[in-house]
Amino acid sequence: MAEKKTVKIKQIGSPIRRPESQRKILIGLGLNKMHKIVERQDTPEVRGAIAKIPHLVAVVD
Repeated sequence: MAEKKTVKIKQIGSPIRRPESQRKILIGLGLNKMHKIVERQDTPEVRGAIAKIPHLVAVVD
């Protein structure tokens, strides 16, 4: 069975004083604390969420 590709996402920005929609995107990705790293499947939906908040998250190798 083929191994599914994943992407590691690190929160680098605070959701304080950000619009509610950006906070919901962070929560949807599973992020809620600074410098937390989560691993998600590399899907177009996850990439789209990352693209909406590039100032709050970074992709880690």
